[in-house]
Amino acid sequence: MIKQLTALIIGGEAGTLVRYFTAGAVYQAAGSAFPYGTLVVNLAGCGLIGFLTGLSQDKFVLSGEVRLLLMVGFCGAMTTFSTFIYESEALIRDGQTLRALFNVLISVTAGFLLFRLGIWAADVI
Repeated sequence: MIKQLTALIIGGEAGTLVRYFTAGAVYQAAGSAFPYGTLVVNLAGCGLIGFLTGLSQDKFVLSGEVRLLLMVGFCGAMTTFSTFIYESEALIRDGQTLRALFNVLISVTAGFLLFRLGIWAADVI
């Protein structure tokens, strides 16, 4: 259990730093008129978690602790969007395409609506 927690902590710390510095560099280069930094970090996270999934499923290259460090810790801290995409892909892989599409639709739509609801609630208080 200590190995797993250590892997999560190290991966999480590294992912947080990569997210912060990468997004900051992108915003500095591209400006902040559009959320380019977040977009770059999320897309990079999706590509990375896809690559790691391919290695761990098809080639069995990654041990359990390395998967925790890289996929859950690093990618999870860098972006939860990568996990969202991974889980949606897992539904498709399991033959549950409609559930995957529902997951995408509900997550994005409800997430945005709840975000707006939170803003409204803060304004009311």
